[in-house]
Formats: sequence, C-alpha cells, structure tokens
Amino acid sequence: MKIYDISLSVTPGMPVWPGDPPVEVVQIVSMDEGSEYNMTHLRLSAHAGTHVDAPHHFLNDRRTVESLPLEILTGPAFVLHLADDVSAITAEVLSCSSIPPRTSRLLFRTRNSKLWASNIPDFQHDFVAVTADGADWLASRGIRLVGVDYLSVAPYDDSVPTHRILLQAGVVVLEGLNLSQVPAGYYHLYCLPLKLAGADGAPARAILVAED
Repeated sequence: MKIYDISLSVTPGMPVWPGDPPVEVVQIVSMDEGSEYNMTHLRLSAHAGTHVDAPHHFLNDRRTVESLPLEILTGPAFVLHLADDVSAITAEVLSCSSIPPRTSRLLFRTRNSKLWASNIPDFQHDFVAVTADGADWLASRGIRLVGVDYLSVAPYDDSVPTHRILLQAGVVVLEGLNLSQVPAGYYHLYCLPLKLAGADGAPARAILVAED
C-alpha cells in the first residue's frame, strides 16, 4: 500500500487568494522561553491551502461545511492527468479525456501542480481551472466530487458560474491539492475537512491510497 499526501503544508507566506488574510502560524507559548509546554496560534481563511468548499460559500443557503456527506469525501477517486498545454478544463477537453465510466470522484492534475513542486510563493492568476461549460459537463455525468490542484476550481476572472453550477448540483469541491507526485489512475481518497460549525468551507487533510 502506498499513501500519497496530497495536502499542502500550512505555512506563513503560502499563496492565498488575493484579498484573503495571510496565513499566520505563531508560537505564543514556548518551552524555550521557560514555559512548561508549547502552544501555537493559527490565523487563516477557511479557504487557505487544501480545503473544501461548502454550498454556502457561493449559494448562501446555510448548507455549511459540517453537513457535507462523509461518504462523498471518502471513496474511489480517479486522478486525471491533463497536458501542460491545457489552459482551461472545458467541456471539450473533458469529452476528449479518458475518464473511466462510472467515475464519481475526479481529481485533476494539471500544470498547476508544478507550482507546488517548485514552491512558487506568489499567487498565480493564470492557473488552470474548470470553465462553466466544463462544470455543466461534470454535473451532468454524475460526478460527486471534483478536486483541483490550485486554490480555486473556477477561473480567477470568472469564479462564480463554475462554483454555483457544481455546488447547486451537490458536487463537493476540493481545492488546493498537490498532485505533483501522483501518477494517473484510481486511488482511494480520504478527505476530512475540519468540522467548523456554520462555516462556508474548511481546511482539510487529504490523502490518496494506492493498493499494490
């Protein structure tokens, strides 16, 4: 059994969506300074790093992150590799891709993953994302979870339509994956977002397990 940790490490200075608060990881109690224990204080957006979007994020419908079904967040998932010349995940791109029948959890490895592998610290506006017609294609084919390898499933300059199409269809959106070391194929996904009551999203630890 091989385990791939596809979560980003939460660190100060990591890329965040423009306008979101920067990640702060501050040790507020220190044994090096004479205390009997260490304690760390965190400050970050619910959408920092690897995270899950709840419907409330774009639909304002009170379906918040603690209500997301765990049976969607865990189970068989297919990692699809897209060529570096793919600049957007459109319906045409998807229809020409080798997505196995009955796939219900689909993770996209694009040229975005090279950004994580290279530790690029600045937010990149031209990341590869799912267009609105691509979202329609996914929702109409019974995809229940979509995972992407940058901080948004939707293009930077047109973020609303893709999110609304997927979330209205009940598709769980998993963003900020690092798939740079993951070969294409089927895995078992385990993704557990923090159970933040009333939140529109939450950071998550996500892994893929490949059976030998």
